[in-house]
Amino acid sequence: MLNLTFYGHACFLIDDGKYKVLVDPYITGNPLAKVDAKKLSPDFILLTHGHGDHLGDTLDIAKRCKALVISNYELATFCASKGVENTAGLHIGGGAEFPFGTLKLTIAHHGSTQGEKLAYGGNPVGFIIRIDGKVIYHSGDTGLFMDMKLIGELDEIDIALLPIGGYFTMDVSDAAKAVEFLKPKKVIPMHYDTFDLIKADPMEFAKRVEPLGVECVILQPGEYYKLV
Repeated sequence: MLNLTFYGHACFLIDDGKYKVLVDPYITGNPLAKVDAKKLSPDFILLTHGHGDHLGDTLDIAKRCKALVISNYELATFCASKGVENTAGLHIGGGAEFPFGTLKLTIAHHGSTQGEKLAYGGNPVGFIIRIDGKVIYHSGDTGLFMDMKLIGELDEIDIALLPIGGYFTMDVSDAAKAVEFLKPKKVIPMHYDTFDLIKADPMEFAKRVEPLGVECVILQPGEYYKLV
């Protein structure tokens, strides 16, 4: 049984009872986060791109926990240059097996810079995560794109994690179209309400995906969902 905990913005902890996989750990400075980053102890950290509201506390957590940081090659290399001992740099379309299961990188239409000097952070990505017999799609920050149909055809997605906040990513309307393309069994909205620019109504999103026969699970920061 998988526990999927939402920490606000695009940060999720996937826990299969043996391994803990943390995605985009933006905790410190996140006005909605209800957890102390120092209390998180993941085995793996997945980074979709290098923006500060996704890279977040990665360096501190990874150094403290000896977690393996997995991302695109450039961002993984950046983390290694900052003292992270364990990194794995993949690229879009590529994937690998890890102790928790398998991971594949998908395209995402966004940016990926990091640091005060706006250093190049490689291409932004999404993740297909296969763990404990389930398939989780974390889209990362992205706009709507037609290849979401292909992503949905290649994998029977149990749950999709999609941004709805607009401005920097898909809004409610585009995210609902993404659900139509992906055909997941369930969907969780993310990347909204953290800042005024990305205010959105998750209930409106739920109404839009209901006719598609897809269950929308709305989580508040700190809440979790059992994926069985």
